[in-house]
Amino acid sequence: MAVEEEVKLIGSWASPFVARARIALNLKGIEFEFLQEVLGKKSDLLLKSNPVHKKIPVLIHAGKPICESLIIVEYIDEVWSAYGPPILPTDSYERAITHFWAAYIDDKVYPPIRIFLGDADEESKKGAKDQLFAALLQLDEAFVESSKGKSFFGGDNIGFVDIALGSFIAWLKGMEKIAGIKFLDEEKVPRLVEWAERFSSAAVSKDVLPQTEELVEFSKVILAFRRAAVVAPSSPK
Repeated sequence: MAVEEEVKLIGSWASPFVARARIALNLKGIEFEFLQEVLGKKSDLLLKSNPVHKKIPVLIHAGKPICESLIIVEYIDEVWSAYGPPILPTDSYERAITHFWAAYIDDKVYPPIRIFLGDADEESKKGAKDQLFAALLQLDEAFVESSKGKSFFGGDNIGFVDIALGSFIAWLKGMEKIAGIKFLDEEKVPRLVEWAERFSSAAVSKDVLPQTEELVEFSKVILAFRRAAVVAPSSPK
C-alpha cells in the first residue's frame, strides 16, 4: 500500500480520541482530510466505515477504514515509519510497557471524566474524583521512569503514552471549570503539570486540543443531548 494514497479522518473537534489520530498524523507530517461528524447524527460514511461500533474516530487510508484511536495511532506509526519521529519504541519490553500505560489511561482516566459529564449523583461523582486523582498520581510517578529525565513519556519526543494521555488535557481543564476541582494540581502532580504544559504548547498538538471555554459550552450540549436521549423513548407517540 502506497503511503502517499489519500488519507481521511472521520471525527469531531471535541473528541479526545479523535485528537489522538490528529496529533499522530501531525507528528508524521501527513496531510489528511478531516470529516467532522455532527452530534446526534451518524453519517453514511461513518456507518459504512465502522459498522460494528459506529463510533469515531475512523481513519480511512487508500479507501480502507481503521477504527479505535490507539489502533489508529499505532497504524500511523507503522505505515509512515519513515516519516517523523517514532511514536512507539522498537524495544519489545518498552513497547509492552507503553501499551500497558495507554490501556491504563483509557481504563482509569476516561471513565471518571465521562461520569462528570453526565447526570451522576454526588456519591458517584465523589468516587469518580477519587479514581481520577489516584490515576493522575500514578501517572505522575510513571512519568519519572518513562521519561528518563526528558520532556515526555516518550523521551525527547512525543510518544504513544503522551498522545494517549495528552488527548485528555483539554477535558481535564474543562472539568476544573465545570466541577470547581483542580485535577492538574502543581502540588499533587507537579511533573504532570509541567508535562501537560509542554504537550499542549507543542506544534503538533496546540491547534488540535480544544480551548477550555469551548469545551465547557460543548459539555452543556452533550448533557442536554444525553438527557433528551433518555427521555425520548418514554415520550408519547
